[in-house]
Amino acid sequence: MPPSTARNADGSALRALRVLEAVGKPGGPHRLGQISREADVTKPSTHRILRGLLDAGYVITDGEGAYGPGPRAYALSALFATGQHGEAETILRRLQAEVEQTVHVALRSGTHAIYVQKIDSDRPYRMASRIGGHIPLHCTAIGKVILAHLDPDERQAILAATGLPPRTARTITEPARLEAELARVRADGYAVDDEENEDTIRCVAAALVDGSGKAIGGLSISTITFQLGRDELLAFVPRLTETAKLLAPAYGH
Repeated sequence: MPPSTARNADGSALRALRVLEAVGKPGGPHRLGQISREADVTKPSTHRILRGLLDAGYVITDGEGAYGPGPRAYALSALFATGQHGEAETILRRLQAEVEQTVHVALRSGTHAIYVQKIDSDRPYRMASRIGGHIPLHCTAIGKVILAHLDPDERQAILAATGLPPRTARTITEPARLEAELARVRADGYAVDDEENEDTIRCVAAALVDGSGKAIGGLSISTITFQLGRDELLAFVPRLTETAKLLAPAYGH
């Protein structure tokens, strides 16, 4: 690579990092002009960088010109804060070893959530889920705990944008029924996906709540229905909710 090209590439990377740092400043979400000034990057360049960060999941937007950190930014923050084999990883692996099922962490990104960590079960059947994969909110256990913690207007805006498309024969597709389900989630402190997103997959999830009380994502235990019954899965709820409280600070800085 010619020296001038290398310098330009380095400059682009540094500008993107400055923009990402500006997005993560306290007091957010931040608008384009504020991010541009804080990062010392022109507005057109800032807007272009934000589009790329948004597509990659490092930034989220409210759709009205304000931006905040996305799930991949939180995951990266947790990775640097704890190390790949640090405290958060240790906590997750301890939970997986105790329940002997697959565990996931997913963080909200706009109208869906993104898997940022997964530890597989040692059992013969593996989940098709993958880190970086998107999941809907209305029919997944993690999605339900996120929706349940949102204020009604924000929740309705998301559901209006996405609808309630059926993923399986068990998917809840009636708004009133989903609202009743979310009320139960708030009361119980956990959510269940009973083959609503994938046939033969049942999950239970607890919210990852940041310092302001907002659910930024969730922690789930996922099972294959013919390997573990519903009551056996629900027996894990106390350990699940305890672990979610321990993990939340790593993702909700």
